[in-house]
Amino acid sequence: MDTLGYSKGSDLAEWFEGWFDEDYAQLYAHRDAEEARVAVGRALRVAPELSEGPVLDLACGAGRHLEILRRANPLAFGMDLSRVLLGMAPSGLRPWLLRGDMRHLPVKPGSLRGICLWFTPFGYFSDEENRALMLNLGATLGAGGVLIMDYFNADLLTRTLIPENTIERGGIRAQSRRTLEGNRLVKRMVLTRLDTGEVRDVQESVRLYAPDELQEMAVRAGLRLRRVLGTYAGEAFTEDSPRWIGIFEKAW
Repeated sequence: MDTLGYSKGSDLAEWFEGWFDEDYAQLYAHRDAEEARVAVGRALRVAPELSEGPVLDLACGAGRHLEILRRANPLAFGMDLSRVLLGMAPSGLRPWLLRGDMRHLPVKPGSLRGICLWFTPFGYFSDEENRALMLNLGATLGAGGVLIMDYFNADLLTRTLIPENTIERGGIRAQSRRTLEGNRLVKRMVLTRLDTGEVRDVQESVRLYAPDELQEMAVRAGLRLRRVLGTYAGEAFTEDSPRWIGIFEKAW
């Protein structure tokens, strides 16, 4: 395994190329190890397959979920595009990290026991590329493999969208404006460093998929839905759940 090697894909001149850096880590620092401990613990109970064989934490960031998963499964490894976030991972994880584009997974078909997608890393691309990604995820799972897809509740998000707000966290003021543009949620942020006054503009753009759309893509990828959770603690999904966490298994 080429640790921290870059699996080069197509042109990556997209919003996600430059956003996942130190500022991102500061603004999302409240997504912490305790949240990851709860989420991974519940996932292991619902999908015990994650405790054995090679399991990929895809878009793993700095590895907060991977660090906990590896306590149960020493063959678990992670992959992310952001060199900055990978560099922030604990030193003990570094031999188990790859840098690469999730659209071009450097693993053999049928070779994985499980794949985890934590904290909404699905929907970054065009519909065509998102569908192709799902097909590839299904193809890389071996017989009896599982996929954990942690996605937001798109309907709740649409109903309760906060158009604008400002927060200060980690020495950064973030002024955010959220809009629904077609079938995508676009979040534009003006970030100001409170110590220097330095300003930068960043954005996020994620495709909004309803649960039935995600399930349809999964079926085409040879996956069947085992269970849906609405919270990291394992509560059942309802229309007002904050998350849509689908647990899929390889059907064929």
